[in-house]
Amino acid sequence: MSDTTHQLGRTAHGGPVIDGAAGQDYAHYRVVPAKHHARTAGTVLAILLIAIVLNSVLGNPRWGWGVFAQWFFAGPVLEGLLRTLVLTALSALFGFALATPLALARVSRSPLLAGCAWAFIWLFRSIPPIVLLLLLNNLGYLYDTIWIGVPFTHIALLNQSTTELISPFFAAVLGLTLNHAAFAAEAIRGGILSVDHGQREAAAALGLPGARQVRRIVLPQAMRAIVPSAFNDVIGLAKGTSVVYILAMPDLFYTVQIIYHRNLEVIPLLMVATIWYLVILTVLSAIQVHIERYYARGTTRAQVERSPLAALFGRWRSARAARGEGAVQPQRQDLVAAETDAKAGTAGWAQRRVGGKVGIHNVSKSFGPLKVLDNVSLSFPSGSVTVILGQSGSGKSTLLRTINHLERVDDGFIDIDGELVGYRKEGRTLYELKEKDVLQRRRADVGMVFQSFNLFPHLTVLDNVIEAPLAAGVPRAQAEAEARTLLARVGLTGKADAWPRQLSGGQQQRVAIARALALKPKVLLFDEPTSALDPELVNEVLDVIRQLARSGTTLIIVTHEIGFAREVADTIVFMDAGRIVESGPPASVLRDPTHPRTRDFLSKVL
Repeated sequence: MSDTTHQLGRTAHGGPVIDGAAGQDYAHYRVVPAKHHARTAGTVLAILLIAIVLNSVLGNPRWGWGVFAQWFFAGPVLEGLLRTLVLTALSALFGFALATPLALARVSRSPLLAGCAWAFIWLFRSIPPIVLLLLLNNLGYLYDTIWIGVPFTHIALLNQSTTELISPFFAAVLGLTLNHAAFAAEAIRGGILSVDHGQREAAAALGLPGARQVRRIVLPQAMRAIVPSAFNDVIGLAKGTSVVYILAMPDLFYTVQIIYHRNLEVIPLLMVATIWYLVILTVLSAIQVHIERYYARGTTRAQVERSPLAALFGRWRSARAARGEGAVQPQRQDLVAAETDAKAGTAGWAQRRVGGKVGIHNVSKSFGPLKVLDNVSLSFPSGSVTVILGQSGSGKSTLLRTINHLERVDDGFIDIDGELVGYRKEGRTLYELKEKDVLQRRRADVGMVFQSFNLFPHLTVLDNVIEAPLAAGVPRAQAEAEARTLLARVGLTGKADAWPRQLSGGQQQRVAIARALALKPKVLLFDEPTSALDPELVNEVLDVIRQLARSGTTLIIVTHEIGFAREVADTIVFMDAGRIVESGPPASVLRDPTHPRTRDFLSKVL
């Protein structure tokens, strides 16, 4: 028996107890951290190298620090610095303004538009900046005048001499802008492509207009990938402005050159330029850190510490709200939500509403040679709850996505309350609607809850829920009050200001349900709502759907939860190889299926 065991007694219940004296001895033990000799040696070496460098730089009189101090704040140098900053700011501003539509054109579905954007990027990334500046500065040799107006007419908005219009400063800004836009466009395109496709689908399913999808959903998430590359480009641009010396423009570098050619103090003057470039780089790097922190919100479960700039902006917004110019104050929001809850009373998950009647008429869909849906016809009565079963690859999710036109059908059509989804009918011809009309139709009629939640990670829970209503023109105060009521109904009252990443999977799915319901759809689609959840989280989502099944909304649910289907479904549909094999009440389909394929499937899952 060890010494430690000798010091242990037994309680009346047989459990071990530590002797008081021994416990006191343990409490006074001294803890000695492990020694990291290599780390210590590295620290000593770093200190030694810093000392050597400082002694070499500060102890060598040939560096001419007195001359450096004389010229560092000299008027000509500051004028050159200002011109460098102006060139950097204008070229970066115009470059990003041009790069954004170029990047969007590169990812557009128009081959010609994408090809033209690619050609622009290819051309101006290929031409060295110094060559581009010289070409622009000598453009007058090629064109006597610059004419801007309506092509093939005599209507002119600008008709001016090229040499008068393109000054060295104009040529410098234009050349640097074109060069910067070509590189920045690829950085922006990479950021856009980094956004998960599910985010675009979720935005489209909510009926957000195309421009709002880009501005509110895609670009804010893309910025996490864009910002580092973009700031690298801006820093390179700040240093690259030195090439304008070829146009005899007195920027910082050119000014320093002129001075040291006169006084022959080359090294001190080059150090003047070097230190100023270091200052510019440091300021840009600090701005980059703040912007990265801003766009990193919601990317981790831990709350990202707000930068000083973000904190200042937050105080400004709070001051506006206090004056009644901004959003409704939280106290007022809570009161409105409480009043709404009181009015709802015991009506259940939400007030009763009339669901939409869905008709699927001879719908077929293929992906290349694979036929996913084969002449499917179904009818979902108003307010009904339908569960679609079938093995993976049977076409269940594709059928669901055709109902809100996330997938276009090859044949047949779908209607809700007699109105076609995604098309207008003229005789025997269906004309596909424009995207904005499809989005408007989704907002009015169809909500969707995705298997992988597809919450917007850069928006808080409350902002996720109110995004679609705001896009539909609902006043913010009303949207926030209704959103808080919805969150209360799904058991997430205290999570309005949380980020999606700070929630469990079950909580995220309940937020997704509240978001889909924010527009009060007639039909709500669920695509495997529990398959991405741990088993212990499944019930909290199913409980919400059980309550929702009593609200009057038409529910169409793709799931593998057979017990849940038996409990809530009015109708069960079994699909296999893109066809409807069997459908009917749960008691009929689950207990006594007529089709062999249904019996085989149920024998494996029950």
